[in-house]
Amino acid sequence: MARHSKAPLREAPDGGWGWMVVISCFLVNVCTRAVSRCLSIFFVEFQNYFAQDYAMTAWIHSTVDCTTMVFAPIGSIITNRYSTRVTVILGGLLATSGLILSSFATCLEYLYLSLGVLTGCGYALSYSPAIAIVGKYFSKKKAIAYGLAMSGSGIGTFVLAPVVQLLIEEYSWRGALLILGGLVANICACGALLRPLSLEEDLPNSSINSIVSRCTSDECSYKVPREDPRLLRHSVDLNCPGKDCDRKQLCNCCPSYKEYAFLLTPDFLVFAVSLLFMAYGCSTPFVHLVPYAVSAGVNQKQAAFLMSILGIVDIVGNISFGWLMDRGCLKKYRKYCYILTTGLDGLSSLFIPILTSFPLLVPYAILYGYFDGAYVSLIPVVTSDIAGNAFLSSALGIVYFIHGIPYLIGPPIAGWLVDATGNYTAAFLVSGLSMIFSSMMVISIDWIKKCRNSVDIQTTIVESDPTTTTFLTASDNQI
Repeated sequence: MARHSKAPLREAPDGGWGWMVVISCFLVNVCTRAVSRCLSIFFVEFQNYFAQDYAMTAWIHSTVDCTTMVFAPIGSIITNRYSTRVTVILGGLLATSGLILSSFATCLEYLYLSLGVLTGCGYALSYSPAIAIVGKYFSKKKAIAYGLAMSGSGIGTFVLAPVVQLLIEEYSWRGALLILGGLVANICACGALLRPLSLEEDLPNSSINSIVSRCTSDECSYKVPREDPRLLRHSVDLNCPGKDCDRKQLCNCCPSYKEYAFLLTPDFLVFAVSLLFMAYGCSTPFVHLVPYAVSAGVNQKQAAFLMSILGIVDIVGNISFGWLMDRGCLKKYRKYCYILTTGLDGLSSLFIPILTSFPLLVPYAILYGYFDGAYVSLIPVVTSDIAGNAFLSSALGIVYFIHGIPYLIGPPIAGWLVDATGNYTAAFLVSGLSMIFSSMMVISIDWIKKCRNSVDIQTTIVESDPTTTTFLTASDNQI
């Protein structure tokens, strides 16, 4: 194992051991997101074995995704306290245990706990920390690095979808879950390769931690300076619980503030709300595409092959958009590319009512898979652009936490719509419209940023020059 150098680097190395980190993150995506997507192939088996309707069975998949995202901030907290390596290995052990225990299930409620909660917690501790550390190793090549790393979900889906179907036919669903548990154990090996990296921006003299020096023994309250770019000119009061306050005390009593100061920014808040609608919309096709194809008359193997097509095209979207976003002429348009791909992904789902055969569903799988791969690879990049690279680990934890509630309620709501209407039209239409609305919300971020900057400039001029303030007041009175 490569040794970790404690000497801080001025900037990300953009290569070297970073490519091993990309490979590790790629494999973590295979063992988490790809395996999670392929769980929909088990749905027919679960329905027949446990004699339950589709809505009840859909709770298994939604619980896995919800737990993965809701507990993502815990993965960030453990990473900040210890290391990415420890967090990912712990997550691999939990996810493996959940899948192995699920092979002994006797009822759906058992699967809710073993497959949904336990495996989901393992994924939560593995997924976001592995993604966040890629951003530490890359700066100029960040988009292509994330494109390659995130393509693991697409390649994994392409390979695992037919393999899982074959495993179910040969060993039943119990044997298939047991074998998947052995596959997911490789997360522990991937975690061992995630060597920590020290950057100057993470040291105590960085912009966010420099605020600590303002706290003295005579004055325990201080305000965040308006010129601090990481906090985007927000004034926040922090108080230490005692008369005497020094730097060490402040660091110990306010750790959450330092790690989550980006939550104060209005552009991140708008981005967070848009993710709620995006997460709801993107969950439906992955859960319901195979059952929809079967209901339309497509045989089971062809329906599973649609997931393989979606997965392989997802890879093309990951890598091609990652490469494009690193071009100098397109770097400043990353956010707009994210908006475009999210909107087009939702638009493609609106055509699902007229796609009633395998040849018609193939173009849908291609379009949806490509745009899905594109915006998924851009989520960490856009998050880094909005929150700042120093906050990337904590910001990704919050971003994936926001995915939790839509992932929990999305598939069951879609299943309820299927049971209520007798078809999948309403489920896919709501999914597509939700993603389109999400992309429209992100457009408003630039407008909010311009309004905030204009107000801050005016405030800075007034506060920094009393003479100007007097002159402006006198001029206003004359007018």
